[in-house]
Amino acid sequence: MHFKQVEAFVNVIRHKSFSKAAEAIYLSQPTISAHISSLENELGVCLIVRSTKEVYPSAAGQIFYQYALEMLRLRDRAILEVQSYSTEVRGELDIAASTVPSQYILPELLPSLVEKYPKVFFSVRQYDSGEVVGRIVNMEAEVGMTGTAPDKGACAFEPFMDDQLVLIAPNTPEYQEMAELAPSVLRSLPVIVRESGSGTRREAEEFLLGAGVDPKSLHVVAQMQSTESIKQAVRKGLGVSVISRLAAADFLESGDVLELKLQSTHPQRSFYLVYHKKRPLSPAAEVFVKEVRARFGVAAPQDEQ
Repeated sequence: MHFKQVEAFVNVIRHKSFSKAAEAIYLSQPTISAHISSLENELGVCLIVRSTKEVYPSAAGQIFYQYALEMLRLRDRAILEVQSYSTEVRGELDIAASTVPSQYILPELLPSLVEKYPKVFFSVRQYDSGEVVGRIVNMEAEVGMTGTAPDKGACAFEPFMDDQLVLIAPNTPEYQEMAELAPSVLRSLPVIVRESGSGTRREAEEFLLGAGVDPKSLHVVAQMQSTESIKQAVRKGLGVSVISRLAAADFLESGDVLELKLQSTHPQRSFYLVYHKKRPLSPAAEVFVKEVRARFGVAAPQDEQ
């Protein structure tokens, strides 16, 4: 069994296509097919089901996929460990982040990290919180950042930063008169929400329930996948929305939107570092985690001290 065969298999499953897998790892499609066939012959099982419409793993392929991912990760870690023994930390670090961390936290962190570790390439991809966890579990990203901790199984969640949720509204005379809302008034207003699966949406629904408002009773006029889109929609007068104070800070300071009160205090939420409990981190991932902890004054878990 060769790493090229394993790499070809992983990319066919990941991209659900022989041709796209070939493009991803710069090989020809016949070469990809040959690698898969050799791997199947060696293992004595069919790993990939081929049809005219789709490509997907067989039952055996689903089992082998997890081991294949781990083999490639261990290979990459071995290379990086050896290289970093006598040289600086280098390599590519895949970071999966939910909306607020990817748009408002990582842009603040990365300049100093790039300056300190110039041989590390940081690849940041944005997903909802559930997808971030899925990427870590499936070993498609090494570390992640989310605004919620939806899973306590394969992943470790380290809170590193606190935030609040705020209810923002257009800065118009109509809303300026609503400094503090009763739940019945909020139910009559047009509301913009994040997509299902978003950590912000999950936390916002808990925030509303705590304020005596059933999220199902709201007059939802739009659903959006981007916090920035929601901010712009609120500024333009589409409706009100519950979002991160960190994300809303610039529009609140400029007066583009207003903050409305539902209760005297706003609940805290946390942002979390996410990584796989059983997968050793690469040197690049290790320094990233250490730098985040140092930046926000977070101690390492007891088992690392």
